[in-house]
Amino acid sequence: MQRHITGLIAAAAALGMAGTLTACGGGSGDVTLKLVAADYGDSSANNSQQYWDKLAAAFEKDHPDIKVEVDVYSWQDVDSKVKEMVDAGEAPDMAQIGAYADYAAAGKLYSADQLLSVPVQADFVDEMSQAGKINGTQYGLPFAASTRRLFYNKDLFAKAHITPPKTWSELVADARVLKAQGVTYPFALPLGTEEAQAETLIWMLSNGGGYTDNVGSYAIDTKKNVQALNWLRTDLVGKGLTGPTAPSDLNRTPAFKAFAKGEVGMISGHPTLMNMAKAQGVDYGDVAIPGPGGTPKSRMGVNDWMMAFKQGGHPKETGEFLDYVYNRKNVLDFSREYTLAPVTVSASDAMVDSSQDKALRPFIDELADATYYPANKTSWPQVSAQIKKRISAAVTANGSAAAVLGGIQAEAAAAESAE
Repeated sequence: MQRHITGLIAAAAALGMAGTLTACGGGSGDVTLKLVAADYGDSSANNSQQYWDKLAAAFEKDHPDIKVEVDVYSWQDVDSKVKEMVDAGEAPDMAQIGAYADYAAAGKLYSADQLLSVPVQADFVDEMSQAGKINGTQYGLPFAASTRRLFYNKDLFAKAHITPPKTWSELVADARVLKAQGVTYPFALPLGTEEAQAETLIWMLSNGGGYTDNVGSYAIDTKKNVQALNWLRTDLVGKGLTGPTAPSDLNRTPAFKAFAKGEVGMISGHPTLMNMAKAQGVDYGDVAIPGPGGTPKSRMGVNDWMMAFKQGGHPKETGEFLDYVYNRKNVLDFSREYTLAPVTVSASDAMVDSSQDKALRPFIDELADATYYPANKTSWPQVSAQIKKRISAAVTANGSAAAVLGGIQAEAAAAESAE
């Protein structure tokens, strides 16, 4: 992964020492900050509430005039919970959720430069930082990242005498052999509503497509995207290589669990799947997502978002806390606790250089060339919901990728023009 750190950080540090930054200095009185965050834990033992409580206590020890209260919710509930609070006029000071653009467009968020010291702001991985900007101003602060790689079951592959695929044709050939060996899901294709927008983008990108064009406008029904879905429908789903559950009914979570049970030959996954597989004793490997002729130029990257609401009126204290959240040690601790790629360059470099993070290196390396959701569009949540709802029809026996993608594109274009 290429990471070019210019003199910006050094210069920023000098500016910070000069005391010119918005987020510098101590609090002006007793302030209580409220944060609503998502749960990244996979059990009660590593619930994110424990992480945040420990972090807040350490921060408060050095900042006795600032108290931080954190409420953690599941990913199924956290976005709607924050929306309810905002709609009720009770926005939290900070929210760590899945989307920021609606709140930014409504003028409800502080910008990054109103909160963070310049060295911290400059430390974000650039591609993620850019995805947090609207009209050149950053409102979304990246928080937790991952790319997707093709996971495969080493034992099933060894038994079938096959090697991990590098191309689409090799993936199909491997899936055929796995099916002949009686593997339940030779290639798991979760296009259920949980995360169909992610699985779809993975295979669009593998063919050189994506959700947007070079200028950032929606380009969902392009020839390359249609080709990718036609390949899934004809060569995989149509050949019975995706298992007994229809892609429309297969969600990511049960698909991951099936992999951890040894029932899946191949699946696109993020780093969390490593922990699940290890816990169940599944010997796995991971390789780059295959493309028609080899490794694609870009792979899918995902990052969640931290944001700060203006309503609370505490940019200085909020900035001090967020500077602490994003320091190198804390980013490393969070990334290691939940097996995720870090969102800062300093933590990324540390993990790449550390033997204990060897398994995460390929995911971190791929972030440099990753393509992210168009999260800076206020229309994206609406478009994403349509993809989740409708995309699986494109891979059914009588489905038409061109028709399905054309319909989603029409709605996306209308939503975009209304922004």
